[in-house]
Amino acid sequence: MPHTHESRLAALRDALADEKLAGFIVPKADEFQNEAVPACWDRLAWLTGFTGSAGTAVVLADKAALIVDSRYTLQAKAQVDAALYTVELFPKVTLAKWLGEHAGEGAAIGYDPSLFTQASFKPLKAEAEKAGFELHPVKANPLDALWEDRPAPSFAPIVFHDEALAGESAASKLERVQKEIAARKATGLIVSAPDAVAWLFNVRGGDVAHTPVALARAYVPLKGKPTLFVSPGHLTDENREGLEVLAALHPLGDLWKVLPRLVGAAAKVIADPAYTTLRVADILKVAGAKVIEGDDPSIRFKAAKNATELEGARAAHLRDGVAVARFVAWLQSSAPSGTVDELAASDRLEAFRRETGKLVDLSFDTISGAGSNGAIVHYRATPETNKPLLPGTLYLIDSGGQYRDGTTDITRTVAIGDPNADMRRHYTLVLKGHIGIATARFPAKTTGAALDSFARRALWDAGLDYGHGTGHGVGSFLSVHEGPANISPRGTVALEPGMILSNEPGYYREGQYGIRLENLVAVTPAQGIDGGETEMLGFETLTLAPFDRRLIDAALLSPAERDWLNAYHARVREALAPHLDDADRAWLDAATAEI
Repeated sequence: MPHTHESRLAALRDALADEKLAGFIVPKADEFQNEAVPACWDRLAWLTGFTGSAGTAVVLADKAALIVDSRYTLQAKAQVDAALYTVELFPKVTLAKWLGEHAGEGAAIGYDPSLFTQASFKPLKAEAEKAGFELHPVKANPLDALWEDRPAPSFAPIVFHDEALAGESAASKLERVQKEIAARKATGLIVSAPDAVAWLFNVRGGDVAHTPVALARAYVPLKGKPTLFVSPGHLTDENREGLEVLAALHPLGDLWKVLPRLVGAAAKVIADPAYTTLRVADILKVAGAKVIEGDDPSIRFKAAKNATELEGARAAHLRDGVAVARFVAWLQSSAPSGTVDELAASDRLEAFRRETGKLVDLSFDTISGAGSNGAIVHYRATPETNKPLLPGTLYLIDSGGQYRDGTTDITRTVAIGDPNADMRRHYTLVLKGHIGIATARFPAKTTGAALDSFARRALWDAGLDYGHGTGHGVGSFLSVHEGPANISPRGTVALEPGMILSNEPGYYREGQYGIRLENLVAVTPAQGIDGGETEMLGFETLTLAPFDRRLIDAALLSPAERDWLNAYHARVREALAPHLDDADRAWLDAATAEI
């Protein structure tokens, strides 16, 4: 078995030569398109050493590249051997473009069709036709035969998500989805996203770290009972009967033979191209079904939270805010001594969350970045990289919790000791962008792309920017990164009332510090504005935690921005103070004092 990344790359090249392939594509993906890929399917990390949540390696006989976006450039360069892979920056360099430049005409490039969605494959296919290289699907991923100590997949029992928390029965959700199937003149829908399956059937699971989903698929017919495809470990004596009321049950491994019987020849099946893999689409096509590429309505329905889910989110954020306030109070008293490091700090925050008695899990691996590590957007502290929090530096902590009534995600940047003028200026510019989103009013059908620049204006005016999106969708005791909406230059989906998104502009000075300020916000229904003619949507800020007043240059804030900040801090103080002891309440009073 190859033990080093160099020997693994060499072994893959030997395997490709045996299959007469000139190259192979290794995406950070599994067959469910999970953002947090389970260890048993993280082929990219095994091959290259890169552990970021997004990226693609492409291997040819004489060269190889790892393509990542700007969130991961520093991490990729630190984790990947530059003698083996060149690190390329997306979107300047795409997979299709790189292959077009480096794969010779007629070169046979292998790919695993279970790892590519219909949407992700289209630009690659178009570039192949343009550049002259050929794409060859493989029946078995060649990396799997090389990876001898690969962890076994694990499937946890499915549990029911109570209607008192969901706010709607599974039967009602199914009825809504089937009406949408009928409206599109289709005969069925394949549900490929695990969080969409969880929402539709009011179930949760434990197959993915920090995301309470079961790795299952579903088929919903125009009329009648849906079918749920599950794996060993999902079913128990306790849940089987309840699940059989909701759906017919079949092993996921039998999808290839059961699905064709369900859809029949001449069927018209909706398959969301963003989530449906080529292998699943091929099963439908071989069965004689017509694949209708369109959005999965359950994903859109899931994103717009109902009144019950919004109340749950408010409760979860109050609970989480108390934990975060206790943590920051502890941090500001303890860290200036130089005895606190990144791992100790993140462990302490998790302990405060667990003391609520309601935490099910973290919502993602905590990003705990001291000093220069804070400039690595998706940094993860390890014993090898762990740094102390030293006076005169900034500390960035991005964290969240999974509670049964809601999912949280918050980032705060804290000064350790006294900050310098540059730190205060950059922090305040980021805060101005954050306030720009928090106070935005916008008409119906406004997309995230239209709002993204609200967060960047102050930074742009200063000749600065950040390389990630401003906001992502967040689920209700589901994925902390949820589609279909986001606030970014690529955010093409209109925001709707009830959607929960993050508001997280940032600034990163490589080698020195990172600043990011993140709250979650819920889109509010359209309302009139005095003197206006068009009703406007807006945002309700859900997160409750102070911003670091020591890092705010009040002279850079407009009167309206100052008013928003003082009103927000007053709200935080009123909400959190009753749940804190005397010492932490005194800290909160000072942390939320008017500016």
